[in-house]
Amino acid sequence: MKKILLVEDQGIVRQGLKMMIEQDGTLKVAAEAENGLMAIKQMEAHAIDLIIMDIRMPEMNGLEATRIIKKQWPCVKILILTTFNDDEYALQALKEGANGFLLKTAQGEKLLQSIHSCLNGGMSLQDEVAAKVVPKLLSHQKNPQQIHPLTQRELSITQLVGKGRTNKEIAGELHLSIGTVKNHLTQILQKLELRDRTQLAIYAVKNDIA
Repeated sequence: MKKILLVEDQGIVRQGLKMMIEQDGTLKVAAEAENGLMAIKQMEAHAIDLIIMDIRMPEMNGLEATRIIKKQWPCVKILILTTFNDDEYALQALKEGANGFLLKTAQGEKLLQSIHSCLNGGMSLQDEVAAKVVPKLLSHQKNPQQIHPLTQRELSITQLVGKGRTNKEIAGELHLSIGTVKNHLTQILQKLELRDRTQLAIYAVKNDIA
C-alpha cells in the first residue's frame, strides 16, 4: 500500500481527491495538509511515498515546499496538482524536483495514472503543460560540441529517462536488470551533479539526448 500526502488548502477538494485516490486499492491517503508548512510537518510524522501538492497556498506555497521537501526527503515523489496552466509554474516545479505536473481539470483516471507513473519513476506532464514546457526546454541554447562525461550505456539510459521511461521499461529495452539500471542512474547523477531523475530528464531534453 503506497501512502499519499494531500497538500491542498481547500478542504472540500481534499475530500474529493481522497475519495478518488482510495478507489485504487493500492493507494492510501495517510495524511493531509493545508499548506506547504504543514506538509513538512506531516512528512516528519509519516512515511510518505508520494505527495500531491497544490501551488498557491497560504503560509508556504507548493514550489517552496517542493524545494524543501526534496532536499530533506529526496526519494519522495511529488505530483503538482493545480488549476494554473502556467508554463513558468511548471518549469519552476520541475526545477525544484517535482515528478509531475497535472491540472485539476484532468479526469480521475488521469490522476491515478499520473500517481502510478511517478511512483514507478516516470515523469508525468499533462499534455497542455508539456506543449508549453517542452518547447521552452528545447529552445535553451545547446552546444553541439559538448562532450558528455557518460559512457555509451549511460547515454542510452539517459535518453530513455528523457523519454519518460521507468526503470522497469529501461531494463526491458536495454536487456538489463532493474538493479543494474538503478546503479547506472546513480553513477549518471553523480557524474552530471544532478539531484534526481527529473533533473536528468530535463538535462536530456536540453542537451538533445532524448
